[in-house]
Amino acid sequence: MPMLTKYIRTSTKGNTDIIDITKQLEKILIEEKLKDALMFLSVIGSTAAITTMEYEPGLVTDLKEIFEKTIPFDKNYAHNLTWNDANGHSHLRSSFIKTNFFVSATDGKLDLGTWQQVVLIDFDTRKREREIVVKIVT
Repeated sequence: MPMLTKYIRTSTKGNTDIIDITKQLEKILIEEKLKDALMFLSVIGSTAAITTMEYEPGLVTDLKEIFEKTIPFDKNYAHNLTWNDANGHSHLRSSFIKTNFFVSATDGKLDLGTWQQVVLIDFDTRKREREIVVKIVT
C-alpha cells in the first residue's frame, strides 16, 4: 500500500484556540490528485488535539466553555506542581480529545457531513507553532 506524508503547519494563540484545518486537508487531496484515501492526522505535542465539529462561532464558544467547566484552568493539578508550568489542564484536555484522528476521502472529497469540519485545538497556555503530520494511504 503506498504511503504519502504531508504536513500542515499553523500558528495558534493557545488557551483553547480552535482552528478549522479542513481547507488544508482538501488542498492536499487536490494537489496530490487523490480520489480515495485514508488520512491519519497527528498533531505533534501533548497539549493539543484534533477532532471534528460544526465550526461556527456559537459552538466554538460552547466548546471552550465545556472544557473550562469540566477541566478548569485554575485547579491545582499535580502536573503543575511537578513542572511549575500551570498547563496541567492543557495536557488533560488533550488526553481526552486525543492528538490523532482519521478522516477518509471518497471521489476526491473528504467524507464529512455538511456542517462537519476537522479542527485543531491548542490547549496550551501560550502561542505555539503547531505541526500536524498527515499520513495518507491510497
